[in-house]
Amino acid sequence: MNIFLASILDAPEQYVNVFMGLLRWVAPVLVFVLLLRCIMPLMTFRREPEIWAWLRFSDDKQLPVTHWENVIGRSKNSDIVIDFPTVSRNHAVLTRYDDGSWTISDVGAKDGVRVNGKRVRIRALKPEDVICIGGVEMVLQPISAKQEQKLAQLRTKGATVFSSFFNVLLLSVFQILCAMAFLLGNGTENAVNVFLGFGGIMASQWLLLLFYICIRRTSFEVETVAFFLCTMGMAVIATIDPAETLKQLIAMILGIALFLMVGWSLRDLERAKTFRYVAAACGIGFLLITLVFGTTYYGAKNWLVIGSLSLQPSELTKVCFVFVGASAMDRIMTKRNLILFIGYSIAICGCLALMNDFGTALIFFTTFLVIAYMRSGSIGTIALALTALGFAGVVALRIAPHALQRFSSWRHIWEVPFDAGYQQTKALMCMASGGFMGLGPGRGWMKNLFAADSDVAIATVTEEWGLIMLVMIVLCIVALAVFAVRSASVGRSSFYTIGACTAASVLLVQVILNTLGTVDILPLTGVTFPFLSNGGSSMICAWGLLAFIKAADTRQNASFAVRLVKKGGLEDE
Repeated sequence: MNIFLASILDAPEQYVNVFMGLLRWVAPVLVFVLLLRCIMPLMTFRREPEIWAWLRFSDDKQLPVTHWENVIGRSKNSDIVIDFPTVSRNHAVLTRYDDGSWTISDVGAKDGVRVNGKRVRIRALKPEDVICIGGVEMVLQPISAKQEQKLAQLRTKGATVFSSFFNVLLLSVFQILCAMAFLLGNGTENAVNVFLGFGGIMASQWLLLLFYICIRRTSFEVETVAFFLCTMGMAVIATIDPAETLKQLIAMILGIALFLMVGWSLRDLERAKTFRYVAAACGIGFLLITLVFGTTYYGAKNWLVIGSLSLQPSELTKVCFVFVGASAMDRIMTKRNLILFIGYSIAICGCLALMNDFGTALIFFTTFLVIAYMRSGSIGTIALALTALGFAGVVALRIAPHALQRFSSWRHIWEVPFDAGYQQTKALMCMASGGFMGLGPGRGWMKNLFAADSDVAIATVTEEWGLIMLVMIVLCIVALAVFAVRSASVGRSSFYTIGACTAASVLLVQVILNTLGTVDILPLTGVTFPFLSNGGSSMICAWGLLAFIKAADTRQNASFAVRLVKKGGLEDE
């Protein structure tokens, strides 16, 4: 190992310059090919709905049941539409469980739900049970085990082992080139840190792929995109503060562990119901602990310092919040459940307001809007919530000088280039100097600017790797969000659908706030760029959110949150 490093570090300067010049052109092409191979399958998979049962009416008419949680009602937004005057807009919820059983739940409709003539609140359904909703009678006819096996075979196939292996190989080549560039540019200084940083990511991605192959899951596109973003984040840290590479690597490993743990909890929806209470308690608990024991940095009391370790618990609360908001299950449409979630959201945003962390509060509020809309489908509710946000924003600016200061320099940074606008003006100049192809790894000026590896990390990427690389990095998050939305129409469970769309919204909003804040289109709020910005809490959160997107993948052998199918029914793993 020492001989290998020494041979690289002792390379003549003219060879170093040639290598750096080639890397400026080779890196974008290599990344483009890699992302094209990863993103295209996510954008083009077929979206045929899966039919899990049929509702047979007295006039022999049949309606397909295409999800595991289905809202039955007169509303056009219902999963199963029964256009009859006595049926409420949202009348009942039909739920399928992992063992293939079904229940019907009343969600507070005036006429209620009847099974075999008796009014019920929630009832397990047996074959030939007669369901009556608003005077309309029907019988549920689930598909057989053989039909379920056939259904699994008709789904779009995930990536092959060879395809995933080749993608990870391409990414490894890029990582080796990155490590060599920093080793050549920095000499013996920080060589071990750089080697550990990029080598650790390579080892992690290959071990995770091997684990997937062992459990017969072959699709690795989502994870490859995440590892690429982590690689670019490591490149930023190698430029700004190489001593931080090991800490970021450890955070990434912890994030992968959370990713696998959340995915495991989603394999069993009944188990997920139990976990939502733990998630709810942890989510609010993290913020309360920060309120009591937190440390204030730059006007916001959102850091928890334990010795040499600093954490931002609000990042972990994001994962808990998405879990709680998505895990509606059979009570998805009940007013009580919705009111409890609204109260929980108010408590979360209230704690963040007391911390003066309004950027994170905005992310949580956006998350709440996505969940509220996907639950209710009511534009009026969203409009009312946005009006409340505007009012709260005005109040926040009145009582929080820290928030007002961020707005005071917004769109006026060039008027105060040596004061409030210093960070952004320098970042913009560095981005311009990088051009399309960048100056080369470690050759930029951004290393002299505060928060160049966190708040304005995209400026460091653009200066050293070029505008083309920045565009591809942003498109990675956009692609994950589009994939989550495309998967929603064929999602088996509302848990998977709401969780994926909400998690993607959190990641996308962070990218918008971070990117547009850096270039002064929006106020700079200090929000991190997922996977890219330096910060252990942010990295762990990003991987935790990725688990919800992965769980929504319904392609064959793609998501470890979906059980494999074998002859006779679901495989019990």
